Amino acid sequence: MRVMAQMAMVMNLDKCIGCHTCSVTCKQAWTNRKGTEYVWFNNVETRPGQGYPRGYEDQEKWQGGWALSKRGKLKLKSGGKWAKLASIFSNPKLPGIEDYYEPWSYEYENLLNAPAQKHIPTAPPKSLLTGERMNIEWSANWDDDLGGTYANKDKDPMLKGIEDKVKLEFEDTFMFYLPRICEHCLNPSCAASCPSGAIYKRSEDGIVLVDQERCRGWRFCVSGCPYKKIYFNHKTGKAEKCTFCYPRIEHGEPTVCAETCVGRLRYIGLVFYDADRVTEAAATPNDQDLYEAQKDLILDPFDPEVMENAEASGIPYDWIVGAQNSPIYKLIKEYEVALPLHPEYRTMPMVWYIPPLSPIVDIVADTGYDAEDAGNLFGAIDELRIPIEYLANLFTAGDVDIVADVLRKMAAMRSYMRDINLDNAPDESIAHAVGMDGQTMQDMYRLLALAKYDERYVIPAGHSESAHDLEAIGSDCPLNFDGGPGMEDIPGAAGNADKFVGPGDKEHLKGRFNLFNWDGKGRPPGLFPEPRGA
Repeated sequence: MRVMAQMAMVMNLDKCIGCHTCSVTCKQAWTNRKGTEYVWFNNVETRPGQGYPRGYEDQEKWQGGWALSKRGKLKLKSGGKWAKLASIFSNPKLPGIEDYYEPWSYEYENLLNAPAQKHIPTAPPKSLLTGERMNIEWSANWDDDLGGTYANKDKDPMLKGIEDKVKLEFEDTFMFYLPRICEHCLNPSCAASCPSGAIYKRSEDGIVLVDQERCRGWRFCVSGCPYKKIYFNHKTGKAEKCTFCYPRIEHGEPTVCAETCVGRLRYIGLVFYDADRVTEAAATPNDQDLYEAQKDLILDPFDPEVMENAEASGIPYDWIVGAQNSPIYKLIKEYEVALPLHPEYRTMPMVWYIPPLSPIVDIVADTGYDAEDAGNLFGAIDELRIPIEYLANLFTAGDVDIVADVLRKMAAMRSYMRDINLDNAPDESIAHAVGMDGQTMQDMYRLLALAKYDERYVIPAGHSESAHDLEAIGSDCPLNFDGGPGMEDIPGAAGNADKFVGPGDKEHLKGRFNLFNWDGKGRPPGLFPEPRGA
């Protein structure tokens, strides 16, 4: 057993209102630079819909994720090193800008500077790539609130095979919101696809990152990721992706998307997993067994053997306590209501979802019956407006029984807690009907409905033997640490430290020059390389 720690997220889709606050705040924090105009590390998709980029779930087309060889071994769907070598200068399995969208702004100066005239001035859309005027035909949330679903219903891969069960007439239609970020997988196919070895999984917390120095822009990571959550920055020639806001995580703070979530639907915490069994679990022959295989990878943090192995692996004790208090472990392992997104891709994703149940209450209420009665709710699950088959295609590789069990637990929780909130005696048979007891059901209700900030986000802070190594944590700029850009020791530059810092900081700032305090005269020492022979 090789115990490793993994930061993970669970999203309760019953709570998502599709406000896109998470997307906007993430964009402002991470992708508001040149070359990232079309990039959304976090996006919210309306389902059914094509997603972003368009049709990313069609792995017959994009060849993302893993597959099994004839011998039952894992192999990249996009091919091995010889296939990559043959297409290294022309990768044919990449989404084009038309699959994302051509980003645009508006000619606001037409409005701001227009003279008095008879007709109202307009602000035509203008491409941020070419600077030319353009017609808007697609965007990251084009399907928002079913906006494009009717015209493109045949292009949603998740509708394949269940067309007869899905009604898209106006009065029978369904929709829910699906927020997405990088899955920070246990078995990331993006890392395996990179010829440069630039993508790596941090050993301390499992966050998957791109080393910008090593990235050579081959873009095989974009092809290899089945979720298409790696983007190419056409200005820098480098790949970029969601960082799980690692500077915040190291400081014990949640990601920006979670911090600003209006619906409070996101949970972040630490889990332990057995790294020695990841390949074995990912190679499970039957796609519908992958959910159980991945769930079994997650270890019990209260198990003395797990605790002993975690300590032997260098995991700090307060991280072990953090794993024991993790809401992620409770939702995945104890309550078993969270499911992974597309386990059939075999990447072992670590952003999980609680499937939506909301429309069931409206269905029962419309019939004139008590919409919170357990018997009525259980009986209505098979008649959900959101077909269970559609949810199963997203979260369990098509296994409807697992999804139905989760929905029954959520329905049972509503009915059980309704009695308590009305000062009636709780009906223990409701909890027993879904394999739970009354206290566990109340604990699950508290976590899903009433949990405070520090219960939803249990994030142990980063550790270092030297606080100097973590000086960037909590700072506005996570790059101003020793060895970061512009922080080399430059001969002759230490002399100007007297002007800007106190005596106690001179040694710490040796080799740095503070341009904010430069008067603009002369040549600051160390700003440019010294000429040869100087």
